[in-house]
Amino acid sequence: MIKTLIFDFGDVFINLDKQGALDNALNLFNLKTFTPDLNATNIAYETGQISTQEFVSFYADKFKNLNEDEIINAWNYILKDFPEHRLEFLKSLKENGKYQLILLSNTNELHIDWIKEHISFYDEFKACFDIFYLSHEIELRKPNTDIFQFVLTENNLKAQECLFIDDLPENTETAQIMGFNIWNIKPESEDVTTLFKTNNHLF
Repeated sequence: MIKTLIFDFGDVFINLDKQGALDNALNLFNLKTFTPDLNATNIAYETGQISTQEFVSFYADKFKNLNEDEIINAWNYILKDFPEHRLEFLKSLKENGKYQLILLSNTNELHIDWIKEHISFYDEFKACFDIFYLSHEIELRKPNTDIFQFVLTENNLKAQECLFIDDLPENTETAQIMGFNIWNIKPESEDVTTLFKTNNHLF
């Protein structure tokens, strides 16, 4: 029996443009691919190992032709709209009270600050969850097993009683190996509001 629903944020609730953001960044930085030091810095920032200022300064030092605003805008390019019908679905889940609701997202400070500024109902969204985990705050990130174990331990959960919803296969694969029920949602053709219809075999 499913008792807990664990949701990703990006491409589950808020729409992302991952390819567009990558293309924009590579063009801006005049690169063909992200280098190992850039990837390592991005991960360090996403897990709260470095501050926003340290993160932006790293890029500003590496790409001296760009100012800080250009770097921040490129970083936030991935973030798009948040369809309000998804909020209404989440609110109905909260009001129903049948499931514990947890958000588990690889999200950094710049992104969450942009969301707070541009998504008028962010506070209402956050309030729907019993627990709200962002990677830069808990210093853990998906798809590493330690973040899933952290959620289980902190909330005294059993993996087989949880449904984890995420758009990235590497994240749902790790969760499934650990015993979670999973829904690898396909953002181009599926919507979180069909959760029960799509996964009726679990409910």
